[in-house]
Amino acid sequence: LPTNQPSVLMKNRPNILFIMVDNMPAELLGCYGNDEIHTPHIDNLAQGGIQFDEAYCPNAMCSPCRASALTGLMPSQHGVHTWLDDRVMHRWPEKWGAIEEFNSLPKTLKVHGYQTALIGKYHIGDPAIAQDGFEHWISFPHGHTLNFYNNTVIENGCTDTYAGHSVDYFTGKAVEYLDRYDAGADRPFFMFLTYNAPYGHWPACKGPSDNRFASLYEQTPMHSVPRRGLNKKTIDLYELQKHLSGGGLDFGALLRIPNDLTTLRNYFSQMSMVDDGVGQVLSALTRNRLDNTLVIYTADHGFSLGHNGFWGHGQACWPSSPHHASFNIPLIVSHTNRITDSRKSEIMVSGVDLFATILDYVGLSSELDGSTSASRSFAPALQDDSADWQNRVFMEQEETRAIRTPQWLYMKRFKGSETFPLEDELYDLQNDPNEESNLLADSASPPILTELDKQLDAFFSDHLDPRFDLWSGGAVKSNSSRTWLWEDAWGDSWKPVY
Repeated sequence: LPTNQPSVLMKNRPNILFIMVDNMPAELLGCYGNDEIHTPHIDNLAQGGIQFDEAYCPNAMCSPCRASALTGLMPSQHGVHTWLDDRVMHRWPEKWGAIEEFNSLPKTLKVHGYQTALIGKYHIGDPAIAQDGFEHWISFPHGHTLNFYNNTVIENGCTDTYAGHSVDYFTGKAVEYLDRYDAGADRPFFMFLTYNAPYGHWPACKGPSDNRFASLYEQTPMHSVPRRGLNKKTIDLYELQKHLSGGGLDFGALLRIPNDLTTLRNYFSQMSMVDDGVGQVLSALTRNRLDNTLVIYTADHGFSLGHNGFWGHGQACWPSSPHHASFNIPLIVSHTNRITDSRKSEIMVSGVDLFATILDYVGLSSELDGSTSASRSFAPALQDDSADWQNRVFMEQEETRAIRTPQWLYMKRFKGSETFPLEDELYDLQNDPNEESNLLADSASPPILTELDKQLDAFFSDHLDPRFDLWSGGAVKSNSSRTWLWEDAWGDSWKPVY
């Protein structure tokens, strides 16, 4: 944790509004080219800021991405490799936080005088109590969403029920916070506003939508979503989960949702709910003259809507496949009168880079630990895209590690299990932009493979903690989505840690 005393704040140190939504590919926004979605407020935010078209999550599951954004560490460093399963919360230590031992954005910013607020989904520890340096705490008790209505909510230790839509609840609480904030205060604010939408899973998105934007999509043809058959990898996962996971979640939904127009229209309407909420929060900034606010809009991870033949997260097929839709996230950065050169940026950035970028932007780069952090600051690119930048991103999904460059996507698979043999994949993104033709399916490997493999191994050699290195017998925090794989590789004694 930071050990220095609170710094003397510069008068122009900005507030930070960090908006993160749940399960959303970049292409679900109008500003990213979708002509069927209604997102005027987020589109307007992009018009006044920097829109990153090549932003990717480090892992396409909720909890790892949130942990990485707040710590600047990869899953193999912080130990959260998949969603923290609500069904095993009873095993967690009392008041457990998955990233409590690490430095984090809210902890660091609080040390340097920021007010800190979480409003929305947490999903990286016990949601009932304030965690991780957050002073103001409004959340709800689940990582998953079963229904957008009639949810239990938690406000600074007090539990209640909100009958309306959860997006409206979190929006109202964010607006209330901003309306009460003293613009002349010595302490700027850091608000982590984390909507639990658009989400995209049953039962929350099953059947016709009943929110106020449902009518916008009743006749939408959904041509912006690919219509294709299921990838065999999706069926393979279903069969494995059915026989090996011991039951529980209905993984069969992943076979039934693709091409379901009712679900798609429901999902689009939930995105419009988010956009409306963002619009209300941005209006509150303007109304309260909080112009000196860095605004970041992003998603925890992408979401496949049938792309490459599967639906949902990066672990929605077997083996996991970090294809574009599941890992490409929206990322829009705006700051009135500070970021004046609005444009689209093509540099490749990662959700893990948000940690370093935010600290660097507000003048706290001295708090960055370059010896361990995987986070790179792209703050200079907010002013000038010509700044030096290594144009590549690294991703991991338990048994899959990947590197993406402007031309290549290389997926390397864990080879330590005889029961579950896995093959690597390589895609030429310039000649195969839809990532359909695996070049490693042929006998001859392209020469570039050696270099990509070298870069991938070097990155994970530098950015892992042996305790959480699954490929060498390490463990996960709380739970794994592939328990049967790691028990097969490392024996029945392998188990999660806390």
